[in-house]
Amino acid sequence: MPMNTADNMLLLLEIGTEDLPARFLPSAMQQLKENTGRIFREYYIPFTDIKTYGTPRRVAVVADGIPLMQKDRTKEVFGPSRKVAFDEKGNPTKAAEGFARSLGIPVENLVVKSKEKGEYVAAVIEEKGAQVKEILPEVLKKIVFSIHLPKAMRWGSGSIRFARPIRWLMALFNNEAVSFEIEGIQSGNLTRGHRFLSPASFQMKEIMSYKSLLANNYVIVDPEERKRTILKKIERILEPFEESIVEDEDLLETVINLVEYPVPVAATFSAGYLNLPEELLITVMKGHQKYFAVKNRDGDITNHFIVVSNTSENNAETVRAGAERVIRARFEDARFYFEEDGKKPLAERVDDLKKVTFQEGLGNLYEKTERLVAMAGYLGDKILPSKKDILVRAARLAKTDLVTGVVREFPELQGVMGRYYALRDGEDEAVAAALEEQYLPAHSGGRLPQSDAGSLLSIADKTDSIAAFFSLGLIPSGSEDPFALRRQSLGVTAVMLERGFGVTVKDLVHKALETLRTKELQEVEGRVLKFFENRVENVLSGKGYPFDIIQAVIPLSLHIPLKDIVERIRAIEKFKENAGYNDFLTAIKRVNNIIPGKPVPLVKEGLLIEEPEKALKENLDSLKSDFGKFLAEGSFHDAINILPALIVPINNFFDKVLVMDKREEIRLNRLSLLNEIWKVVSTVADFSKLSSV
Repeated sequence: MPMNTADNMLLLLEIGTEDLPARFLPSAMQQLKENTGRIFREYYIPFTDIKTYGTPRRVAVVADGIPLMQKDRTKEVFGPSRKVAFDEKGNPTKAAEGFARSLGIPVENLVVKSKEKGEYVAAVIEEKGAQVKEILPEVLKKIVFSIHLPKAMRWGSGSIRFARPIRWLMALFNNEAVSFEIEGIQSGNLTRGHRFLSPASFQMKEIMSYKSLLANNYVIVDPEERKRTILKKIERILEPFEESIVEDEDLLETVINLVEYPVPVAATFSAGYLNLPEELLITVMKGHQKYFAVKNRDGDITNHFIVVSNTSENNAETVRAGAERVIRARFEDARFYFEEDGKKPLAERVDDLKKVTFQEGLGNLYEKTERLVAMAGYLGDKILPSKKDILVRAARLAKTDLVTGVVREFPELQGVMGRYYALRDGEDEAVAAALEEQYLPAHSGGRLPQSDAGSLLSIADKTDSIAAFFSLGLIPSGSEDPFALRRQSLGVTAVMLERGFGVTVKDLVHKALETLRTKELQEVEGRVLKFFENRVENVLSGKGYPFDIIQAVIPLSLHIPLKDIVERIRAIEKFKENAGYNDFLTAIKRVNNIIPGKPVPLVKEGLLIEEPEKALKENLDSLKSDFGKFLAEGSFHDAINILPALIVPINNFFDKVLVMDKREEIRLNRLSLLNEIWKVVSTVADFSKLSSV
């Protein structure tokens, strides 16, 4: 902690509670930090730094650089308009006098200030800062009430709401207690140690001693310090075995926020359980018990595990015995489900899907499967003819593990158990891999499917779900996305970009909606495509591509394979290095600025009467053949590089030909010529969106 000097006061606020859920603690600490800073600024209290701490039983904030006095400030208070405040001779009216009187200032101290809607009288008031300690009770109460966590509750006869009942409040400023009261709880300089190892209240006399004094009472209040303690002790425990924990940041963060005094303990289970799938073992240890699985140097799971207790080292044997007894029972349950599942192959579970609702209004999982099979057949014909049978078989079995005992008990193992069961049933390895990979990526930026069949099944599954929910009007809005449709659309985009499949988003969405037999197909399709377009833009932005280039290609992103979108971006990036880029951009924007926004007839060569328009038409016709060939071959760089040949003909046309000729047929023909140029060029990108360099 920083030093406490005459000009550098410390403030400490600790909110003691019943045990907070682990998932609440990071948000509580973040809110406490942000809200403290915001409220200090509202009250003109300067500070240099704010740090927050937290355990299951408390959240705390320490603010550094707090002065003894609030900042002085000047504020303007506006009153009536000038016309109302002064008469024709410039004398103050009763309105001006009343305004001045309400502020306790002489009327002659009023000034005239301009606002958007005219001139108004105003008072400029100098306010001296108060002593900080005098306003802290109000400030600290406001800070406490500013923390909003899920599932807030009331307790006793009180009316305030908090995530868990507040049991004590400690507040110190310049090492003196700050007194305020919330629901009968009076703040002071008392805090509490560990619930069992040091339950009595004790005084905090110096803010600088906050962390160390709590540590003496078996509370490590800094989550980062708890993390370091856990990892260091685990490493020391497992060193003799030459083993390490299976890395899991989510589990580690949960455990950090479950304990105040972490003591890792190594335990053992029967090696016979290692015959179960390792993902099942890890899930049992993590999901129910928050235990860390352990692996050897080869990366294989061993029969050791780590439990992090919230008690002293003296209780290690009791903790170990209890953990081993509990995990044995959990593993027995897991083995029972696993063995029972083996009595019925996945293929015989397809009919069971009829009993499981996918979503109200969208039928059951069997109907979902039928749609997946149709999508798989479509994608197989279009992209993977040689492996269509594998893809269709994977689609048929895709959801069957959802009705197995293990997945009902551990839903997070969907797909994973499908792979194990498919291999046990003798299914093709590619089918088994696809059953697991259909759920990838599981989150934004997560691991992508590695097999062709798995990638296509992932695309089919996610596209069907998005189309299905949109067809019911269940569309994400604001921050609400209960069916994770944004994540799924990002997943489709990421897989298509990574795998380079030759299918368009529009084709995918149309097929999915067609399979759903969606009413008002065209209207729903438009909404889904716009939704996808936004996700494609997000993914491309996340890859660091220039904003203007993304905007230039986005209009094409739904109608051509996404792999071609990326190639276009790279080609345009290269084109920007071309000496003729700026000149071409200027010329083509002149074209775009004048073409009409409605259809025009085809160019009639007999109506091209001026030499510059004839030359422009000849240059366009000469370029179109090679341009089209390069586009068809995917040689976007070559296609774009021949476009500067149009610079001189375009400029000559505009300099020497009157486009808006009085003769309607001549005028329309010239606009048609310019429109044809734009149609050709815009097949590679919308150049009007690009910036010059």
